[in-house]
This record gives sequence, C-alpha cells and structure tokens, in this order.
Amino acid sequence: MRKLLRSLLLSLAGIILVLLFAFTSSFAAINPFLTAGQDDTPASEQILVKFKPGIPQAVKERVHVQNDAQVIDAIPEIGIEVVKVAKEKAREKVANYSRNPHVEFAEPDYIARAVFIPDDPYFEKQWGMAKIQAPDAWKVTKGSREVKIAILDSGIDQDHEDLRTQIVANVDFTPSKTVDDKFGHGTHVAGIAAAATNNGKGVAGVGFKCSLMNVKVLGDDGSGYYSWLAKGIIWATKNGAKVINISAGSNRPSKVLEKAINYAWSRGVVLVAAAGNDNSSAPFYPAFYTNCLAVGATDENDSRAFFSNYGPWVDIAAPGLNIFSTTPNHDNYIHNYGIALGYDYLSGTSMASPHVAGIAALVWAKYPGLSNAEVRKRIEEGVDPAGGFDPPIGRVNAYKALR
Repeated sequence: MRKLLRSLLLSLAGIILVLLFAFTSSFAAINPFLTAGQDDTPASEQILVKFKPGIPQAVKERVHVQNDAQVIDAIPEIGIEVVKVAKEKAREKVANYSRNPHVEFAEPDYIARAVFIPDDPYFEKQWGMAKIQAPDAWKVTKGSREVKIAILDSGIDQDHEDLRTQIVANVDFTPSKTVDDKFGHGTHVAGIAAAATNNGKGVAGVGFKCSLMNVKVLGDDGSGYYSWLAKGIIWATKNGAKVINISAGSNRPSKVLEKAINYAWSRGVVLVAAAGNDNSSAPFYPAFYTNCLAVGATDENDSRAFFSNYGPWVDIAAPGLNIFSTTPNHDNYIHNYGIALGYDYLSGTSMASPHVAGIAALVWAKYPGLSNAEVRKRIEEGVDPAGGFDPPIGRVNAYKALR
C-alpha cells in the first residue's frame, strides 16, 4: 500500500547505481558512509532497446544500422536487445532510438559503481539476530535446503568456511574470470542471509539451512551494467530461486529492471531490495518498484539508521548498522577491526535487506504452499515498532512472521 504514490515520483532521478554499503571503521570518530558521485550523462556506450511487438527482424537490423549500433547481447525473456555505440554519441543514440516508430523504448545501460544461540563463536557479535528473534524463529523452523535465496551481487567467496556448503548454484554475468567475490560486498550479504548455522564456525545466517545461489552481476571492481542485473534476476527465477536479494540500487529508474522484476514476481518469487543510504525520501530503484520489498535500516535501539532512506515507498526495516558477517578470505580484502580473517562489520541498507531475504526463506520453508504475496504479507505484518521513519514502518521479526 505504501507504494501507491510511486507513479507520481518516477521523474525524480539521479544516475549512478551504487552498492548500498560502507566499510565501518572508528565509527564514533568519522563518518564512514561514502557514496559515489553522480552525473547527468549516460554511464556507458551500451543502450537497452525494446522494439514494439511484431517488428520484423529485418526492420530491427535496419534500425540498428541507422544508429551505427552493434547488437552485443539480448534478454529475450523481456524482449530487450543490448547494443553498443560510440560512447560520445550515447545520449544522441538513445534519443534517436526513442523517436523511432518501431521502438517501444530505449535507455542507457547504466553502470553500477561501488563505494566503500547456536554454537557459532561470533554469534554474540550479531546483535541483529536477537532483535529479529531469529533463535525463537529457528525453534519453529530451521529452513530447508530446497528453498533457494539468490544473492545478486559481486559474487560469493567459494571457499569460505561458513558459506561453501550453502552454495548450490553459481553464475557470472560479468566479464570476470571467476564467480568468486573479489570485492567483498556479496560475501557479506550472503552470510547475513544464510551462512551455515550451528556448525561451530563463524556466524549464523538468518535462513539457517536454506541454500544460496551465487548470481554475480557486479564485476571484481564492484561495478556492473543494468543489463547484467536484469539477466541475473531472470536467470535466478528460471533456476528455482524463491527469494532474490538485491543489495544495490539507483535513483535512476529503468524500464528494463522493472520488467525483469515483474517477470520474477509474476512467477512467484519474493524480491527484496535495499532502500538506499542517502537519508532521503526520494525514490530509489529497484526497491521503489511495487513488486520489490523495500528495506530500510535500523540501529541497535530500533531507530532509523542515520543513513537510511525513508518515505511512503519504504515497506519495512531491518538491522543495518555495524552488522557482523562473512567476508572474503583473499589478501586483497582489507578488514577494519582486526577480526579473524573472513569476518567483519559493515553497515548499510545492503545489510538490512538480506535479513529480510532470510526471513522470507524461513517462511517458505515452514509454509511451502504460500504464494509470494502471502509470504510478503506475513513479513510486513509480523513486525516490531521502529522509530524515525516517516511514515512509520515496522522492523522485521522472524518469529512473528512464522506464527
């Protein structure tokens, strides 16, 4: 219901897609929440084109030739062609395609840019688990390996002691030479959602026994095209994901992303997305879209984290400040607190979102016959009060969602 105002806000836009997290260090002394800069030009030489239904292939090819464009990829499930043009002419070519009577729409293929009680020994550091009553929820259900959570991110560390047994599928939509996480964001998100739990190692994941699908849509530098994200959503849907977590977003709307999200929702998937770290009520995508569950972040006092976005389009909140989870073991990842290699604190709505994804997986494990709308309703209604959001929303409670 909170998203009825969305259509009135679609014209509010920015441009750079950023990972919704920040490395936290010396929190009381400095503000660690960094954001990428924004600009008003298309971010790449790639354009996403949707032709009108029934247009012959020969006509499509002629339109591409007229625009000096090369087709380099496609997303056939939603009728999208990805074309490459001269970067300095990208804005002009988007306009040309958009004016063509055979074209339904065209938009830049924007680039995502990043910034910077079980027996698990670090469980005591995970304050969010107690807040959402995860231990009580696990008395109701410990999840099921059959329930898959797709993590659309920078990859997952394949050899991590708390994750390797959880991963059931890997796919890479980037030019990276590995499905592994060389950046650090995706591994942290994955651990929150469904790290191996009660295994005598590391941390606990909300989803406990639920499995992870590693869908790499951001490259080793933490950036990626919108088209990669859209393809990841569709792949996860076609390969059995019940929950898709998207800890990334933009203040730039995309018809292609919305089509991909609607594709997944119409096939029974619950989509969970971070609401953004701008301390703003302005729309953030894809969380803003109706078929995404938009997640804001709270602190240990159940108040809105100072960076978290808010507004009528934000559906729910979850712990997102100083969240302890898994990180890559490779030497390139810099840890902040001198914690044992493989674990660290991060903050952001990126960390809040996988708490909700894990709860969705638990609900489906307990009630496999529910629709995605019914799972979402349980999550939105099974909440505790959260302060600082305007209008007010609740902070998730895993136990209440299962009752």
